[in-house]
Amino acid sequence: MPEKVLEGKVAVITGGGRGLGREMAVAFAEAGAAGVTVTAAPGSDESAEEIEAELHETLAAIHQAGGTGLGCLAEVADEFDCQRVMAETLDAFGGLDVLVNNAAKAGRYAHHGDAKMAIFEADPAGFREMIDTNLLGPFLMTHAAAGPMVEAGWGRIINISKRTDSMHRSAITPYGPSKAALDAATIAWAEAFHGSGVTVNSLSPGGAVDTKFGTGEITGRGLDPAVIRPMAVWLASPASDGVNGCRFTAEFWDGALAPDAAAEACREPAIFPLPARDTPIKGAWAPRRG
Repeated sequence: MPEKVLEGKVAVITGGGRGLGREMAVAFAEAGAAGVTVTAAPGSDESAEEIEAELHETLAAIHQAGGTGLGCLAEVADEFDCQRVMAETLDAFGGLDVLVNNAAKAGRYAHHGDAKMAIFEADPAGFREMIDTNLLGPFLMTHAAAGPMVEAGWGRIINISKRTDSMHRSAITPYGPSKAALDAATIAWAEAFHGSGVTVNSLSPGGAVDTKFGTGEITGRGLDPAVIRPMAVWLASPASDGVNGCRFTAEFWDGALAPDAAAEACREPAIFPLPARDTPIKGAWAPRRG
């Protein structure tokens, strides 16, 4: 992939202080992005101090990669915070081109480390915290980003999803179902933005990732979070013009292929049936080429 495919672009990445978000932030900077805003907020089992420290580390990595970063301690489930993030981004960088809805909360917020507990033992407050972050958050961030993107006539919204066969496995938490809902929202929003120059696609790393996300600790098991980098950069770039409402899995990226072919190898048909009504985003259901 050409080195500076994001030259001049401005991106906002939620949950950008660590893990997948941090990898995408640094990758965007390396790809020439003019500005990268990263947001983060503490979960109910975390402190603001540790989250701020992670944001500072990510900003340092963006700078080392040759980019310019902006860190915002902001809760995606708070409408005011989402509007503030966009306002600060526009003020700092003069525009907005890419939104990555990456912030999410894992099952530990509902079962507090005991994944085998019965559903009636789960924590409703933790359940609500997950839904607010994983589903309401992407809507509120998209709501805040939509105006500047539509006005500019170009934009990329990337919703970070998960492997489809784990969306509905036996579990008491809403993590899998919340990501299935986000995939449905991706298609709905893609249709809503059709013709505006703004596209909406979903991206899964491909499986469990070796980050703090699942348990609050790095375990040494799972995919390297860097797996997300090339597919995310391609989706954020002009190379993905016309690709709308589609779902991609990052681990299938083959660096030996030309970027467009590598991206196509990562594309999966939508997890929902093609609707009987006419839809302008039929490509979401097209069989993978090649």
